[in-house]
Amino acid sequence: MARRSKIVSGILMSSALVLTSLGLAGVAMSADPSSRPAASVAGAPAVHAAHAMAASTLSSPEDPDGDGYIPANPQVTGVVPSKAEPAHRYFHEFQANCSVSHTRPDDPIVYPGQPGKSHDHTFMGNTTTGAASTTASLDAGGTTCRAPGDKSAYWMPTLLNGNTPVLPVGPQVIYYKAGVTDYTSVRPFPKGLRFVVGSPMQSAADFRNHHGFVEGWECGDSFFNIDFPQQCPNRADVQLNIRFQAPSCWDGKYLDTPNHQSHMAYPVVNPGTNNNICPDDHPVALPMIEFKMAFPVNGDMSQVRLSSGAGYSFHYDFFNAWDPATQKALVDHCVVGGLQCDARGYDQTHPEAGAALDVNYRLP
Repeated sequence: MARRSKIVSGILMSSALVLTSLGLAGVAMSADPSSRPAASVAGAPAVHAAHAMAASTLSSPEDPDGDGYIPANPQVTGVVPSKAEPAHRYFHEFQANCSVSHTRPDDPIVYPGQPGKSHDHTFMGNTTTGAASTTASLDAGGTTCRAPGDKSAYWMPTLLNGNTPVLPVGPQVIYYKAGVTDYTSVRPFPKGLRFVVGSPMQSAADFRNHHGFVEGWECGDSFFNIDFPQQCPNRADVQLNIRFQAPSCWDGKYLDTPNHQSHMAYPVVNPGTNNNICPDDHPVALPMIEFKMAFPVNGDMSQVRLSSGAGYSFHYDFFNAWDPATQKALVDHCVVGGLQCDARGYDQTHPEAGAALDVNYRLP
């Protein structure tokens, strides 16, 4: 009944959070592509490239006492993880289609107010995202997403071929899915929620065993690569692709925490079933974001790297700035409604359900 998932035990999840909290203390510097191991497949050993780290020296202006915790207002209390099994629907998702707007060595989550301190990032969605970004500044900004109501900021390390940035072309696919079996329990993201998925410091094994790993790096008929393949088919239809899923269970208390991850958790398996539920300490089911990125590079891949290092240093950030009414309409219609929607909230296989947004991707 449950969707395909990669759930691990609570012990492994706790260990991963400890490791990534260490990795997110600062920023990974670019690794020499010649020092990275050759492309590897699931289970193959790989050596983690060394990274130099820099500590953050400022806290977010939205952090009232500078302790790294940004409280939700209001907090969500009294929620118990849902163990219900609604009528089976294979899909419960919609897309946010957002194009690249700019690149910049900034990270407003890990390095708030510290321009130039991060490795280079490729930003999608909000056009104003930078080191000084806050919920209010994103609200006032523009967006490259098809839905004008999505002013969220999405970013990832910049892909480089040698020293030349390789940027995704056109609207990229960012899925909003149900990560739990009871898709009817999913509610919209709270405004201002932010988190980091993965870590620039993760090893090849960390990346392969990460809860969010789907099929690794892909190009042509090559799948499940932990690092970049050394060669991809040199054809116009071949691009380098990756899909990576975010945690979808929230503690209901904080919009951010010091390691930018511990307020979020991946679903766990309900004992005695194959159903996915939120853990007791993160009981609030939110949409599961899945990045599906396509980079226009193929052929000789020997000089391809990320600004954060090897391919297995891939990670991404999300800072929610959706118009609440627009996001709620899409979540209710598509996720809770069990549909497979595009960015308008329209499911071509269920035209009778209509769309959540009008032809201009706005609320009707």
